[in-house]
Amino acid sequence: MSALRSVVFAYHDVGVRCLKTLLSAKIEVPLVVTVKDDPRENRWFASVADTAREYGLPVAMPDDANSTELAERVARLQPDFIFSFYYRSMLGAPLLRSARRGALNMHGSLLPKYRGRAPVNWAILNGERETGATLHYMVERADAGDIVDQLAVPILEDDDAREVFAKVTAAAEIVLARSLPGLIAGDAPRRPQSIEPGQYFGRRKPEDGRIDWSLPAVRVHNLVRAVAPPFPGAFTEVDGHPWRIHRTRVETRLITPSERARLFGAQGACYAACRDGGILRILAAATPEGPVDLSRIARELESHPAALA
Repeated sequence: MSALRSVVFAYHDVGVRCLKTLLSAKIEVPLVVTVKDDPRENRWFASVADTAREYGLPVAMPDDANSTELAERVARLQPDFIFSFYYRSMLGAPLLRSARRGALNMHGSLLPKYRGRAPVNWAILNGERETGATLHYMVERADAGDIVDQLAVPILEDDDAREVFAKVTAAAEIVLARSLPGLIAGDAPRRPQSIEPGQYFGRRKPEDGRIDWSLPAVRVHNLVRAVAPPFPGAFTEVDGHPWRIHRTRVETRLITPSERARLFGAQGACYAACRDGGILRILAAATPEGPVDLSRIARELESHPAALA
């Protein structure tokens, strides 16, 4: 019996690990479709294109994943499966129909929660204590097809987005590896999803990282974690000067709520007093000139706290 064939649409670490999982399972991959890196982005993740070339696989990087040309090329390959692993575009009906045994996507959340874009960042922002990876069939609506399998991973209270994404990547690899035997045999489970309001989330923009100090301290902390480097970062102004807050920790002690948030120093450490009376210890920050020497700033702030806006 000839090997099963799959065309793979992939990007990012999830794309690399899942592509390697298919190859380890001896799935023939006649084409890998990926995207060109955006020069405006900080690419901190592994390259699907480089990985595919290491294995001698044909690579395509079309400007339009749903072009007639690419759909016809994929159809000629007669794939048993199409897989999408963190690819950056939805695949249209002509592509989905060309997969003789099904088209499947790996999504970075526990569907049906956090359909759409940036699921890891949104889960952290909303204070979730777990997320995961879900393998599901693709339909013309985003992240709405039948679920094959999913695996949860914990989100610890100080985990940032990169740390959680690493867990999701490992979960995606496990889910795919344990689902492949059933997909190959044709007896993999399929669990329909319900579509409910409020489950879809959109792309996050750098300007979404502005800190609102009127929010509770824990919500400010969640924002910092959700957009910490290598993402664009949470930002504010300290006495009118731009700062990016990269890492924080919620303190157990509280102070009297105030109309104004402020940055103060105590025992060589920097703290943000939020308007709700919650306190965040600032563990890493930067200005346009570079990293902030927090121990030095703390000494100055002990006698002259700075306004946060």
